[in-house]
Amino acid sequence: MAETPQKPLLLALDGSERAFQTVRYISEIPSMRSMPVVLFSVFSRIPEPYWDLQQQPHVGRRIAEVHAWAIEEEKRLKAYMEKARKHLLKAGFSPESVRILIHARESGIARDILKQAAKGCHAVLVGRKGMAHLRRIVLGSVSTKLLEGMHFTPLILVGKGARPGKVLIAVDGSEGSLRAVDFAAATLDGSSMEVTLTHVVRASTRETIGEAEIVIGRFFDEAKEHLMAGGMRPTQISTQVITNVPSRAAAIVEEARKGGYGTIIAGRRGISKVEQFFLGRVTNKLIQMGKGLAIWVIN
Repeated sequence: MAETPQKPLLLALDGSERAFQTVRYISEIPSMRSMPVVLFSVFSRIPEPYWDLQQQPHVGRRIAEVHAWAIEEEKRLKAYMEKARKHLLKAGFSPESVRILIHARESGIARDILKQAAKGCHAVLVGRKGMAHLRRIVLGSVSTKLLEGMHFTPLILVGKGARPGKVLIAVDGSEGSLRAVDFAAATLDGSSMEVTLTHVVRASTRETIGEAEIVIGRFFDEAKEHLMAGGMRPTQISTQVITNVPSRAAAIVEEARKGGYGTIIAGRRGISKVEQFFLGRVTNKLIQMGKGLAIWVIN
């Protein structure tokens, strides 16, 4: 029986240095070097109706200038995409596994990325550009629109200067948390990266903390089995319970910064079972606070 083709990582690039960070990030994760990659960019060519304006006085010259600009921009984007491809090949990705796809804009940048992702991919990676302002509800940003619409596949937001580092998986014992663990196991298959399963309890009383530690301890055992089934050694996996904190998200980010973690993995809804919004409250706050980190949002 033929093996099912591996789904690719979809890197959404816009020609900027910030977006190129996603390329650098995956190039430093050994387990990702065996995955197919699609370098995807949405290019906005001049809409057809504009060409009709060339027949009008004083407009044709300006249209010609815009046309020349578009040609140069497309050349620049192609060179950028080829640079990204070469960076991955130098890191150890095979030439056959890295594909460039420059897509003529149809419905909008975010919608076109979502449409491409819906064809099947392991995860979508995008730079955090604009995410620092998420608390101010910048609904027009591409990253925010992807967060709202990317409910069918994992979304990886890569911050400026983010390095993979150690991996912190935020868990609460829910099915969503276990899906995050399973995705980490599948993506970091055979990796030597250190992974820490982290549970946060805001309570401060000894009795409440003790009960929480017993419950999450069972989940830790199950999660470790899943990670080891994915190829990790027991020595790579650790667990921790953080207690007596006012904010779960703040505690997770603080631990990531203090402990040298470059990557935080969390379920979209798994961190709290009561949210009714498009993104869990804790995961939302992780994205807001996680500047300079890579946040993996798992469905």
